[in-house]
Amino acid sequence: MRAKYLNPFTDFGFKKIFGEEASKPLLIDFLNALLPLNDLIVDLTFKNNEQLGNTDLDRKAIYDIYCENQKGEKFIVELQKAKQNFFKERTIYYSTFPIREQAEKGEWNYNLKAVYCIGILDFTFGDYENEPDKSQVMHTIKLKNQNGKTFYEKLTYIYLEMPNFSLGENQLKSRLDKWLYFIKNLEDFQSIPKIFSDEVFHQAFEKAELAKFGQAELASYENSLKVYRDLKGVIDTAFDEGKLEGKMEGLIEGKLEMARVMKAAGESAEKIAKYTGLSMDELEKL
Repeated sequence: MRAKYLNPFTDFGFKKIFGEEASKPLLIDFLNALLPLNDLIVDLTFKNNEQLGNTDLDRKAIYDIYCENQKGEKFIVELQKAKQNFFKERTIYYSTFPIREQAEKGEWNYNLKAVYCIGILDFTFGDYENEPDKSQVMHTIKLKNQNGKTFYEKLTYIYLEMPNFSLGENQLKSRLDKWLYFIKNLEDFQSIPKIFSDEVFHQAFEKAELAKFGQAELASYENSLKVYRDLKGVIDTAFDEGKLEGKMEGLIEGKLEMARVMKAAGESAEKIAKYTGLSMDELEKL
């Protein structure tokens, strides 16, 4: 059966639903479902999703979505399609850019605005240490001291392990449950489930309906879908083989093959480096 709605785990699909100017109400609603009730977002401004280091030697950070709320707090929203080495380290590195950009010239008291890094993962951590419930979907992480007390409130990492989300339509209770159900199952829907009765979700379904796309948009989506499927197959297989063999060779070859797939699809070198973890020098040798 042909899909009626797009796959939100593709670059095109994710940005169509959450990353366009017209998508702000959807992104605000989704982020508010993740945040405490006392810190809800009223309005958002999209910011440049390409961040440059302070010197020519610093690497760039390219976010899927980078935005700021009415209080000046920063939100990085990342879609991660497949496992890669040092994924958590990369998200921590990314969080340093919205922190550093707040520095003011001259006299400054170092009073920072909050930064939130949100990762929507189409895989499970697998090696997330000290996590008692391996089926847990949402991980909220802050800096804490040796007694488990929060040391710094203004830096928050939120990871959503989508494969662990298994609720059915009749089991959904919270707003976040609805969004996760929407994201995980969107490509399989042939009609709008009754649970999505409000205007925000109707807007989301309307933006995701393939029949409303023009030829150019449809071609872009089909290319994005092919890249997603190829990348996921390559890197997941490489990780499984590497785990079974107890070697890194399979993982390295998987990254190289992933880079070849993206390069053949016309993706930029910066984007390939982001998803594979390969350096620019390594990419130039392909």
